[in-house]
Amino acid sequence: MKSDIHGAVKFLEDRLANNQSVVYISIINEKTITGFVQLYPVFSSTRVRRLWLLNDLFVNEEYRGQGYAEALIAKGKELAMATESCGLILETGKLNDAANDLYLKTGWMLDNEHNYYSWEISAQVNR
Repeated sequence: MKSDIHGAVKFLEDRLANNQSVVYISIINEKTITGFVQLYPVFSSTRVRRLWLLNDLFVNEEYRGQGYAEALIAKGKELAMATESCGLILETGKLNDAANDLYLKTGWMLDNEHNYYSWEISAQVNR
């Protein structure tokens, strides 16, 4: 996606102000942000519990490969356990090798049994 700093700030402020997401930020030297993870609550009627959607995981390029992503994922897992949810879910591109390797390394299971579908309004409007 094209960068939209103003839109991203407004979106994040709205999510936090309305308790619609949880954000963890990785900071070193009390001033340098290395990355962040944002999690959204979703609910499963079949499991009768909450799930957390890990929708955003970002580590600044200069800090990648140093364990910050793993630490942020660990914070998401702590949140899932603390809220007695049934776990975390996420989506990433099939060809995003770095992300796919990271998720497998940190204990995620690839779901080969279910199809993922999306329906987007913009796709319908442009028809």
